[in-house]
Amino acid sequence: MKRETTSIVIGETETSKYDTVAASAGQNMRKKSNMAASLLSHAMRRCSAHTCAVVAVRRCLSSAAAPPSVFTRLLFKLSHYFYDVENIVVWNDWARTKLVRRKNKFFGYAQEKFGDNIGAAYYILTLRGSFRFAGQSEWFRPDSRGRFSYDFISTPDLHIEEVDLSGTLINHNGLDNLIKQNKLQSLSLRGCPEVDDWFLARLHVFGESLVALDVSNCPCVTVGGLAALQNLRKLQRLDISGLSQLQSPGLVRILLEEMLPHCRVTGVEYEQGLMQPDSQELTEDDNKAAVNTGVRHM
Repeated sequence: MKRETTSIVIGETETSKYDTVAASAGQNMRKKSNMAASLLSHAMRRCSAHTCAVVAVRRCLSSAAAPPSVFTRLLFKLSHYFYDVENIVVWNDWARTKLVRRKNKFFGYAQEKFGDNIGAAYYILTLRGSFRFAGQSEWFRPDSRGRFSYDFISTPDLHIEEVDLSGTLINHNGLDNLIKQNKLQSLSLRGCPEVDDWFLARLHVFGESLVALDVSNCPCVTVGGLAALQNLRKLQRLDISGLSQLQSPGLVRILLEEMLPHCRVTGVEYEQGLMQPDSQELTEDDNKAAVNTGVRHM
């Protein structure tokens, strides 16, 4: 009877040990399973963020906007190896878009309070551009820190005659601040990264006054935008140098001079984009064969 009791106790003890081991193993398995699920979820989130960031960057780089800068291209290359760099690229694009939108807001309050001329002048200076009133030789410019004098407010009746916005972030939305300047004669947009075909198409509002226009080194300007300049019938000087989107600058110059016969187009030579490489020139035998083929067809 004692042996049976002892064996029962030992059996119960061994069973409780097995139960404890099994419960411990089950807890370990659950912990590992939870840990694996957590790691998988984290990896999926990282992969999702990686995919979204890459797609956003590629869309930015493949859009019709200005070509990316060296800094942007460097960040894009590093984004293939570091997740944090991708976030910097996306944030940089977002910050630039927000800055351009803020720079080109419509200063309706300034125009209502001080007049159209003062509102346009204030907009130009906030872009770090410069201008000259009609009948005056003095140019109003901001300093290196973007600060400027408000002396121009004392001449609200003077129209703006010349504007230099070279290298600024002006775009077609910001042009709303200038469209009432019907005495504008000269406009320089040299190296403006946001000036595109839409912008040039809106310049028709200056068709009766604009004499000189500089769109050189604007990376977003194409042949379509230059064709929209046909409404500027009084245009006498046009600079189209350094336009990377033009495949045949010489041919574009010829077309512009045909479209605007009183305008002097500068910045490109007639031969640019028209001369074929030496490797593609026809030999004498090829010329003879082409002539014979043409004769047979006739």
